[in-house]
Amino acid sequence: MYYFAEQRNKMNSVGEGCTELKREYDQCFNRWFAEKFLKGDRSGDPCTEMFKKYQLCVQKAIKDKDIPIDGVEFMGPNKEKPES
Repeated sequence: MYYFAEQRNKMNSVGEGCTELKREYDQCFNRWFAEKFLKGDRSGDPCTEMFKKYQLCVQKAIKDKDIPIDGVEFMGPNKEKPES
């Protein structure tokens, strides 16, 4: 059982064209999280390339929709949350 993938109402991406990439990444992440991370296996990250493709799609959608993002910090794989 995947912990996060079983949600009935999944959130779409900010860009319609990115939603399928988001779902693929979510599925990959949830599988890795449940089958590896929660069992102590922190080696590798099989979803990094998928995340990068999704991230580029989202960035383009944000730009195309003129959504202001000045001052917003973005996190990605292998990046720690900045301390407040």
